Amino acid sequence: QVQLVESGGGLVQPGGSLRLSCETSGRIFSVNAMDWYRQAPGKQRELVAGITSGGKTNYADSVKGRFTISRDNAKNTVYLQMNSLKPEDTAVYYCKADLIPGYTGSAFSHDYWGQGTQVTVSS
Repeated sequence: QVQLVESGGGLVQPGGSLRLSCETSGRIFSVNAMDWYRQAPGKQRELVAGITSGGKTNYADSVKGRFTISRDNAKNTVYLQMNSLKPEDTAVYYCKADLIPGYTGSAFSHDYWGQGTQVTVSS
């Protein structure tokens, strides 16, 4: 079974930093794009940052200049470095990977989601 395991969430003061990690595991042929989403209470889920297999990144306007997404292709792991955190960054953060499961690469790619990790920015 393909799994995405997230870590790094927690409670942090405004202006602080957190680094989220999302590691894929299981029978995976290749990992294409990897993204971070977040959903705050009463809000829609939104794309925070994304990175392609070639390293091209994109960010939501609300996090530009503060968050950095990166990936380690050897480990099939994506990271989200979050600096200068604000209370409005409080949300459950979800990792999503577009990947081809299995060993042969004959299957179509599919989106897989992590379980989510809580990030709370508060004094």
